[in-house]
Amino acid sequence: MKKENSPTLMREALCNTLISAAEKDARIIALDADLVSSSGMKPFFKKFPDRAINCGIAEANMMGVAAGLSLVGKIPFAHSFGPFATRRSCDQIFISQAYAKLNVRIIGSDPGVTAAYNGGTHMPFEDMAILRSIPDITLLEPADPIALADIVGKLCGDDYYGIYYIRMARKEAVKVYETGASFTIGKGNVLRDGKDVTIFASGIMVAEALLAADQLSESGVSARVVDMFTWKPIDVELIAKCAAETGRFIVAENHNIYGGLGGAIAEVTAKTHPVPIEFVGVKDRFGQVGKQSELQEIYGLTAADIVKAAASR
Repeated sequence: MKKENSPTLMREALCNTLISAAEKDARIIALDADLVSSSGMKPFFKKFPDRAINCGIAEANMMGVAAGLSLVGKIPFAHSFGPFATRRSCDQIFISQAYAKLNVRIIGSDPGVTAAYNGGTHMPFEDMAILRSIPDITLLEPADPIALADIVGKLCGDDYYGIYYIRMARKEAVKVYETGASFTIGKGNVLRDGKDVTIFASGIMVAEALLAADQLSESGVSARVVDMFTWKPIDVELIAKCAAETGRFIVAENHNIYGGLGGAIAEVTAKTHPVPIEFVGVKDRFGQVGKQSELQEIYGLTAADIVKAAASR
């Protein structure tokens, strides 16, 4: 892992990837809920004014518009801040999109503590839990701009049909992957091997997990690190393999521990290979205003918290 910040913002990776895809495929449509500047999509809106729709602060309606575009053969990418793309729009996603078996991509930005100074009203710790209960939906959380660009690029093509939700930070993310890295939706990536414990993480917690693994190695603990960027469908085979080989899990997520990645992984181990699991995540709390690094400390979302969890048994 590169410890420096990526030179590319997450939102720039999103916009650049969609522009590249839209240049080749007229079906690509961008929708936003009056957050075009925040989402970094201004260049797309400028280049493709006939394929860019600002739906205003009406997120539920935007999801209906996305459903309609899918019905006429378009591939819509609909963005809002995470809580408004999920909590506020849940019924439209469920009925108008998923129940109707349509083809829509939903972008929920600034999940969890990455909402920072926008505070508790904009800080979704529950977005993945809400959507995980919807049948056939795919839930994704890329760790850095390289992962985001590859995944979004894949979702611009014909190999993936259905409802996809991508939760992503808008600004800088620690660089985890090298340029050219490729991702298989539905499969986790083993970033570091280890035999004593497996650390599963996604999004901003992947970098923290890798730092924790470095620190644990200094005390003689061999930690495997898995980027579980697909929360649903979860990689059952990899989880069972890690359980059999390491015998112990830590799950690190920028999300409420109830209904999140830890819960999804625990559901698998209960049926395949039960192991002790420590949950590093938000302990059933609301968000608040603050600097991201400070909020990670407050909510226990740091490498030190992962190391502490490793020492708890």
